[in-house]
Amino acid sequence: MSDNIPPQLDELRRLMAAELATHWKLFLFQGVVMGVLGALAIVVPQVATLVVDIFVGWLFLVGGIVRGLTIFRTRSLPGTLWSVLAAILAVILGLLLILQPAQGVLTLTMVLVAFFIIQGIASILLALQFRTHLKTWGWTLFSGVVDLVLAYLIWKGWPDTASWAIGLLVGINMLFAGMALVFTALAARSGSPD
Repeated sequence: MSDNIPPQLDELRRLMAAELATHWKLFLFQGVVMGVLGALAIVVPQVATLVVDIFVGWLFLVGGIVRGLTIFRTRSLPGTLWSVLAAILAVILGLLLILQPAQGVLTLTMVLVAFFIIQGIASILLALQFRTHLKTWGWTLFSGVVDLVLAYLIWKGWPDTASWAIGLLVGINMLFAGMALVFTALAARSGSPD
């Protein structure tokens, strides 16, 4: 145990290293799958953009329908009117994204920028928190910085970049996140009993 690390943090580090070593193959598989999907999205960003838009549309549509159906079972609960309005709004938004994906892409591009900012900050904070616990913390830090740079680039070029940006940015994000998982899994493999 290092003199600089409190016993509780040292124990947390050992537990985390043991879990990573035990499940390193699962992290490796997840990283490879994410990397391959990310590379595909980079190669055909327009297709990936439309896929994301339509997928999100279906999520809203199905979520709104399910929410609407459950309201009938819970009519006596307070806030039923707001739940009905939220369900209707989700269904309408889902239909708009599915039936008019070009317009939906503009809105989703701004949502994606917000997502990358939040994920980038979270990745950087996570990397800094675990820099004394993991040797591969730099990859997570790098992934967070890439997220912030991507958010800036897409925001700067909006709306012209909206047709391809979602697919390209999601692809780059998935590729770097996959690489971070692969390198973490490979580093954790050395502690594995296999």
